[in-house]
Amino acid sequence: MATHANSRTMADMDVACVAVLGTCDTKLEELLYVRDKLIRAHNVRVTLIDVGRMPSVHPDVTIGQSSILSMSPSRSGAVMRALPFGFPKLLVSTMAAGDVSPYVGETDVAMLYSVVDIAGLNDILCPILDNAAGAIAGMAQAYHARVVADTTLQVGRRDEDIDHERGSRRGKRIAITMFGVTTPAVTCARELLTRYACTPYVFHATGAGGRAMERLAAGGFFDGVLDITTTELADELVGGVLSAGPHRLEAAARAGVPQVVSLGALDMVNFGPRATVPEKFSAHGRKLYEHNSSITLMRTTREECAQLGRTIVEKLRAAGARPEKTEVWIPRGGVSVLDADGEPFWDPEADEALASGVKSVLEEGGATCIRVVERKEGINDLVFVEGMVHSLVRMMDLEPIREDRCEDAK
Repeated sequence: MATHANSRTMADMDVACVAVLGTCDTKLEELLYVRDKLIRAHNVRVTLIDVGRMPSVHPDVTIGQSSILSMSPSRSGAVMRALPFGFPKLLVSTMAAGDVSPYVGETDVAMLYSVVDIAGLNDILCPILDNAAGAIAGMAQAYHARVVADTTLQVGRRDEDIDHERGSRRGKRIAITMFGVTTPAVTCARELLTRYACTPYVFHATGAGGRAMERLAAGGFFDGVLDITTTELADELVGGVLSAGPHRLEAAARAGVPQVVSLGALDMVNFGPRATVPEKFSAHGRKLYEHNSSITLMRTTREECAQLGRTIVEKLRAAGARPEKTEVWIPRGGVSVLDADGEPFWDPEADEALASGVKSVLEEGGATCIRVVERKEGINDLVFVEGMVHSLVRMMDLEPIREDRCEDAK
């Protein structure tokens, strides 16, 4: 059962609308229950959409199965993922207590576990459906209010004037990637960027975060990228649980967006609890670090680091990166808080292999115009972060708006 909010034109903007998607051939009673709650308890309009295999002839079904071609029930999540960020969407399912990534992906779909199957109304399911109706109604009304307010303010104004005002208020958009072990770098980068007319968008490099950034970059959302934390490439190469898939580090280059790329957290591959680390690693002396009871990190080897270095430049080259708008920064003092002198993942030889991997592709002549900057500092050092930020600012032609400095620089 899926619900998402919808708003119509000025002629019908007095009441928010919620579209309810479900299989009317098997769950009509439950869908009608939610429909009734939305209308009677929350005063919203409802569009009931049948996505079942067999068409329903019930009069309250707004859009029949034949109007949606051969859409299967399992595609409700796909419908929601296609909707824009910020558009309210809620999926009620028995699958919400497990791995929800196939349903949520890199989007903002909310999920609610139904506890019992959606197969007959009872004193467990009904309160849960009541909550679902209340949640989506509240989200729909909030979204509706934003749309009405925005539309009211813009009535009678030219589209180009509206776009200019929004752009001036927001400034240019900059994507930044972060992990726990690169948080100091990202925190300082954000502070440094407050000097300029821009808005930073920080993505947690957990796989879904990288995919979300790539999706937005492919759609032209960003004006610049500060890709400090490329750790998802390590999980993709070695088989960790936080891979962003095979297309990480491609969208910005393909779009010609100015970007500064670094090697943040490429010293690690992510797994769940220690017992879940594959035996081929745990039984062969790989260096493991238990971040907590749920997360185990594994140090990347020299061979893996060399391959990761090559992969970064090869991806930038293959995606058609604008060489004059692309830089790769190498922190020789370590790529994470764990990769520093005296810390568990400190391995100068592996870090050397990583740097050599980057430079080897350039020496082959495949991407000679991409600038590579080597610095003695670690990735979280202020001087290193300042250098990356200033390079990106230069490539983006950002103008400063005030002179205050990062607090850590004092």
